[in-house]
Amino acid sequence: MQEVETLIVGGGITGLSVAAFLGKQADYLLLEREQELGGYCRTIQRDGFTWDYSGHFFHFRHARIEQWLRERMPGEEIRTVTKRSFIHFADKWLDFPFQKNIHQLPQQDFIDCLHDLYFAQQQKAGPEPRHFEEMLFARYGRGMAEKFLIPYNEKLYATPLSHLDVDAMGRFFPHVSLEDVVRNMRSADNSSYNGSFTYPAGGAVSYVKALASEVRPESVRLGESITRIDPQARVVETTKGTYRYKRLVSSMPFPHLLRLCGWGDRVAPLTWNQVLVFNLGFDSKGPRDVHWVYYPQRDLPFYRVGFYDNIFDTERMSLYVELGFDREARPDPEVYLPRVIEGLSKVGVVKEHKLVAWHSVLMNPAYVHINAPSTALYEQFRTEMAPLGLYSMGRYGRWTYCSIEDNILEAEAWVRAQA
Repeated sequence: MQEVETLIVGGGITGLSVAAFLGKQADYLLLEREQELGGYCRTIQRDGFTWDYSGHFFHFRHARIEQWLRERMPGEEIRTVTKRSFIHFADKWLDFPFQKNIHQLPQQDFIDCLHDLYFAQQQKAGPEPRHFEEMLFARYGRGMAEKFLIPYNEKLYATPLSHLDVDAMGRFFPHVSLEDVVRNMRSADNSSYNGSFTYPAGGAVSYVKALASEVRPESVRLGESITRIDPQARVVETTKGTYRYKRLVSSMPFPHLLRLCGWGDRVAPLTWNQVLVFNLGFDSKGPRDVHWVYYPQRDLPFYRVGFYDNIFDTERMSLYVELGFDREARPDPEVYLPRVIEGLSKVGVVKEHKLVAWHSVLMNPAYVHINAPSTALYEQFRTEMAPLGLYSMGRYGRWTYCSIEDNILEAEAWVRAQA
């Protein structure tokens, strides 16, 4: 049995950040079940196209974090991009977010949305919304809710929105007031948390490599999966060995961690969706001056399409296309690829283009369903396990919705708290 002060489970952004901030002199081991680091933040290069597992664009709120990463990416071209995003509605593109740009809708749809928004926000205080769907109706009225907010988010989360907490998307959901909507009719202000983003020429994996540069290679074990955790004894069994730890930091999906710790009977409140991502490369250019488009239409298989070629300024259309499924689905990429191409043709993205390369990946879990029971379960686990030196962190470890930068900051804060 090997003894180690800090055992890190998961070699994605969170796990690598913990190791990097602990420092190369610290006593740690990092276990990753895959044969490469990065988690979902991995990059594929094929036939001259550079794709990620999905659209992983970095939105930095803290300049020091961005600078820290850039210092570890010498010679890397990093593009800073001002976002151009749209919503496909009634065969045209509306500026995102929908809530601020209803004046761009066809006249009757605009009247419906404005009318319902006005009376929703004039409504005297009533019962607090119990879930995300009720919040949408209460704040924005039936018009906005039914034309975009509900169909789009149900495609994304692959679940009724009544299953989500009122604040399930946190700061990432663009709330607006009636005044915001009216003001935007004359002077557009579509700023959001991701109004600009950075992207390396080598793909998102370049940021992974920057973090990994601060991690001792000999302290990384690839292709090693956890099979059991004994929190009381502080012992982990894996497919390759047994470890005794002082502290264990896990970024694996929270339900999996619970099962390994013997809490498998408590995972029922934790639900999630899957996202099937197609990366598609075509022989010629497509739409310009757009980075991604949202599709609320229920007859289209995808909910979002992104354009790598407009980030890289290349002359062949390079897309990522995202499809949401519930957690029990088993989507076959070979079955869905022709449906995706047909849908892209229907909305005018693909015209006489020839598909020359493609790749797919199923992200499972992808978006977690945040609600009161899931939050309470995480807090219970944290309260009971932290005194035993067991910590669950990161987007899937905390079962939350956050940015990549948030994961880095969380890791940094945890390391500082241990000092």
